[in-house]
Amino acid sequence: QLQLVESGGGFGQPGGSLRLSCAASGFTLDSYAIGWFRQAPGKEREGVSCISSSGGSRNYANSVKDRFTISRDNAKNTVYLQMSSLKPEETSVYYCAARHEESTAAVYSLERFYDNWGQGIQVTVSS
Repeated sequence: QLQLVESGGGFGQPGGSLRLSCAASGFTLDSYAIGWFRQAPGKEREGVSCISSSGGSRNYANSVKDRFTISRDNAKNTVYLQMSSLKPEETSVYYCAARHEESTAAVYSLERFYDNWGQGIQVTVSS
């Protein structure tokens, strides 16, 4: 059974940092493109960042560029989202998603391309 589990969420201060992890079980991530998404209360889910299966291609939403970094360690079957300079408006449930992909360079920023999702993890940015 394919499963994605997010961890590392919780409370962060404005201007602070948190690192989210997305660990896979039941399959190996090295042939999957990964995306991070978030959904704030009362808002639609939005894309945050995505990474190709090889890690060589990455995209970021304009709102998080230069503050968030996506990375992956295929040996650990885990993808990370390092979040810095956090803002209160980034309080959301964060989700990781996976898409099996033959190309090692393809990235997907839209949620409709993903068919495996984690359950999500709360991130609250507040002083």
